[in-house]
Amino acid sequence: MITANSPEIFWLVLTVIITALFWIPQIVNSIVSAGPKMAFLYPDNATAHYAEWANRSKSAHNNAVENLIIFTPLVLLVVLLDIGNEWTRIASLVYFLARLVHYIMHVLAIPLMRTLAFLVGFGCQLVVGICILIAI
Repeated sequence: MITANSPEIFWLVLTVIITALFWIPQIVNSIVSAGPKMAFLYPDNATAHYAEWANRSKSAHNNAVENLIIFTPLVLLVVLLDIGNEWTRIASLVYFLARLVHYIMHVLAIPLMRTLAFLVGFGCQLVVGICILIAI
C-alpha cells in the first residue's frame, strides 16, 4: 500500500521533478543562440546552434530519463509491497543526489565526477533491487 509518508516516494517525486526540469537550460540556450522562432520550431538541425554545454545538458537529461525508467518501478515495488527499510530509504535519497550531481558534472564537463555520480546512482538501483529480491 502506498502511504503518504513514504520516504522512497518523496525522493522519487523529487527525482522526477528535477528530471522534468533538466531540459530548461538547453532550451534557454537555443532561444539565446538561434532566436525564439528557431527554438520553438525546432528544425532538424536545431542542436547545431547549441553551445557545447547545452549539448551536454541534453545528453544528461536523456540519461536521467533513461535511468528514471529503471528506478521508478523499483521504488514503486518497494512501496506497493510495503518492504521499505533503511537501505531503500537511503538509496532513494542518494539516488536523487547522484542524479543531480551527474547532471551538473555532465554540463560542466567534469567526466570523472560525472562517471562517479552515475555509478553511485546505478549502485542505488542495485541496492533497491536487491532489497526487493531479499524481501520476496
